[in-house]
This record gives sequence, C-alpha cells and structure tokens, in this order.
Amino acid sequence: MMDFWPEFLASSSGREFVAGGFGGIAGIIAGYPLDTLRIRLQNTKNGSAFTIFKHMVVREGTASLYRGMAAPLASVTFQNAMVFQTYAVLSRACDSSVSPKDPASYKGVALGGTGTGALQSLLLSPVELIKIRLQLQKESQMTESIKGPIKLAKNIWTKEGLRGIYRGLGVTVMRDGPSHGLYFWTYEYMREQLHPGCRKSGEESLKTMLVAGGTAGVASWISCYPLDVVKSRLQAQTPSSLKYKGIIDCFRKSVHEEGYSVLWRGLGTAVTRAFIVNGAIFSAYEIALRLLFHNASIHTKETI
Repeated sequence: MMDFWPEFLASSSGREFVAGGFGGIAGIIAGYPLDTLRIRLQNTKNGSAFTIFKHMVVREGTASLYRGMAAPLASVTFQNAMVFQTYAVLSRACDSSVSPKDPASYKGVALGGTGTGALQSLLLSPVELIKIRLQLQKESQMTESIKGPIKLAKNIWTKEGLRGIYRGLGVTVMRDGPSHGLYFWTYEYMREQLHPGCRKSGEESLKTMLVAGGTAGVASWISCYPLDVVKSRLQAQTPSSLKYKGIIDCFRKSVHEEGYSVLWRGLGTAVTRAFIVNGAIFSAYEIALRLLFHNASIHTKETI
C-alpha cells in the first residue's frame, strides 16, 4: 500500500482521479443547502424559495438544510473522480485526429462529456434517490428504520429490491448524457475565451476557473432542468405512494395539474447553486491537478 500511491499519482489518470475527487468535495460543501431547497421546491405545489427556506430553518433547524449530505459526500469523491478521469479518456478517444500534445478538440469534449454523463448515471442514480428521500423527510417521519442514508438504503433494498434502488435511472441517463456534453464544452470554451491559450498552456487565473466553471454549471442545468424535475418526482415515490407510472406519465400529470411552469420550478435556486458549486468544483480540480503534476515532476527529478 505504501508503494501504491506514489505510483498511482505518477500516472496522468491517477492525478485526474484524485483532482476530480477534490473538486467533488468542494462542490458538495459549497452548494448542498441550495440543493436541498431545490428538491423541496420541485416536490411542493406552494411556497417560494424564501418561504420554504424560512420554514425549514425555523421549524426543523439549520441542520435540515444538510439532511442527506452524508450519502453524496461519501460517494462524491469517487463519483467525481471517475467522472473527470473518464472524461479525460473519452474526450481524446472521441477525436483521434488531435495530437497527444494538444488539448482535446471541442468535438471530442462534447462527445466525451456526453458519454461520461451517461456512464456516471449508473453510480449517481441510487445516490440521488437516497439523497432526495432524506431531503424530503420531515422530523415526524424520521423513524429509526429510515434514519440516515445506510438505514434508508437497506430499507429500500428490502422493500423494493434492485428496481427500487435504481428507480429513475432512465431519466437520469437522459438528463446527464447531453447535459454533461454541454457542461464540459461550455467550460472549455469559456476558459479559452476568458484566458486565450490556457487550454494548451494549462495556466489561467482563479477568476477564470470560477467564472468558466460557474457558467458551465448554469448552461448544463438550464438545458436539462425539466428532466430533473421529473426525475426528482419519480425518485421521491415510495411503494405506498406511487403516483406516476413512468417518465411520460409523470410529465403529463405534472403539467396537467400544475401547468408547464412546474417544469421550471426551483430553477432560480438551481442556477444560483450551479454557479457556486461548479465554480468551486473546477477551481478545486484545476488547482489540485496543478499541484499533483508539480509534485510528480519534482519526484521524477529526484528519482533521476
């Protein structure tokens, strides 16, 4: 084990993996309260963001804003690490005409991001289901059998099986594939516009990282938000409260009962969170990657 980490970090994929993990942790910590507020808004018919926020803090305590954070925080390091590592591989594999010394083309970035988003859904879907169930819990509903992510996961597995754990997988893939393609493309395009030449040199300011990452997050969420609303509603269902038969049924019933505006409910909160979270993710990722490459080069020189 002592020899594993130096060798792992000496590889490009190893550094991408670790830097992606740091980015994921930064993103979760920065935006989780707004994510909880987004889920509450998507699953209620009445109340503004401020009203729901005030209700949660006054009646349930500040800790309610972080309810369910253990589930994504425990998995986000690995999940985000895999996302950035997979993206690094796929973005180059999708356009073999690019020289290994040059950054991936915008075509490769978009296709690699789409593939990465679809693949990560397999890991993300169960985590988001548990997170959403916990975020929607009221204090009066928190029995010992479903208190906390591990107990809730066991409860879902016992009562609903694999199908229950992966409820909403189809719409998660539909949401994450195209939106991740747009996400990575926007980030690479914006950082190059803000700091010409940085994609090749690998050098840009913290401001560029924050703005490019934040803009990428906003563009991604706007493009897939109606699907996210449907996904949240499907995953919030339990066997005793099945209202929707599937994606199309959920879409139809939601629009029929609450109008088309329901598909954009909570968008303001989501966009605000997206800018903060993704600015933090890409900044932490880029900074960690530079430090790891710097340490790796020092280690190589010392070895020589």
